[in-house]
Amino acid sequence: MLAKNDLSEIYQALHQIPELALQEFKTKDYLLSIIKNFNQKFLEYREIKELPTALLVRVKGFAPKRTIGYRCDIDALPVKEQTGLSFASKNNGVMHACGHDLHMTVALGVLAYFATEQPKDNLLFFFQPAEESENGGKLAYELGVFSGKWRPDEFYGLHDNPDLPTGAIGCNLGTLFAGTTEVDIYLHGKSGHAAFPQNANDMIVCASALIMQAQTIVSRNVDPTKGGVLTFGELKAGSIRNVIAGEALIKGTIRGLTQEMIELIQQRLKTICAGVAQTYDATIDLKLNQGGYLPVENNDKLTKFFIEYMKNAPDVEFIETTPAMTGEDFGYLLAKFPGTMFWLGVNDTHSLHSECFTPDQGAILKGINAITGFLVVRMKKEV
Repeated sequence: MLAKNDLSEIYQALHQIPELALQEFKTKDYLLSIIKNFNQKFLEYREIKELPTALLVRVKGFAPKRTIGYRCDIDALPVKEQTGLSFASKNNGVMHACGHDLHMTVALGVLAYFATEQPKDNLLFFFQPAEESENGGKLAYELGVFSGKWRPDEFYGLHDNPDLPTGAIGCNLGTLFAGTTEVDIYLHGKSGHAAFPQNANDMIVCASALIMQAQTIVSRNVDPTKGGVLTFGELKAGSIRNVIAGEALIKGTIRGLTQEMIELIQQRLKTICAGVAQTYDATIDLKLNQGGYLPVENNDKLTKFFIEYMKNAPDVEFIETTPAMTGEDFGYLLAKFPGTMFWLGVNDTHSLHSECFTPDQGAILKGINAITGFLVVRMKKEV
């Protein structure tokens, strides 16, 4: 088991070596160096040649009736840290601005506990690369990683939350996080001199019309009680004031609390792009990339049990949350395995992905205790 000082040391070490998606080699090596100091009697490791920064650790149960999976993401973000911490990132321009360093520390604490106190059921710890981009959970699943004794019967995972008190557990039935889709729209017309618009096909005008029409999707096609988002955050066109732009690029994101909602918005956007292309005599190429970023839909039965436990655990502050429009690729794994994702409060005034994000380290031990307590009780339940 890891003491509070050990956990702080691990967290600060991980914070200093953030790595981007599929590049987490130092992070994985550090994780292995810590885990190999645990009691090895019940542990078994698996690495994946095609996904070399992923790591799976299996803890053998003494009377297993199931395998319970616990997923922990390990990648960081392309953010230049501005926290002023003594243990700030040593990788310039990369930072654990989403708290995956804290996620890893909690997971190591839970693993350390069960390496010493053999669990009743088998446990599977999945240290997952590429959550922020490249959908590492989907990559692992498609490689057939979760098969045989490495297949979980149910999966759990957490995400830190700066808006909740330190160590509080937050969760809700249904969708916890939205699903997301990347949107890239390429518009092709004809450039020309600003003085002779009749000889050109202006893609700034075309892009403007497309953006305005697309904004009616959520306001007029989406049930206002269900929610959806279509945001365009990038528009590129033109190079000089007196030349009509013949090309334009629009980039954005779709978010929805159900896959049905996401597909509705996707289809309406396809229809609008086709209509605008015809109206403005343009060629419009729409590319939609959802990958593994499906809505994080919690399993009703397992989540009811999880919430009931957390509400009644004497040392846990439980807060019922509402769905968030942030994305998380754990949604893909929850579409394949029943399970629950939940929040761990870290009480920070800075938002996730902020260059100043500084989660309260006091959440680490509280999170470990809440999760280990839940897993022990879960393993006593027959079904």
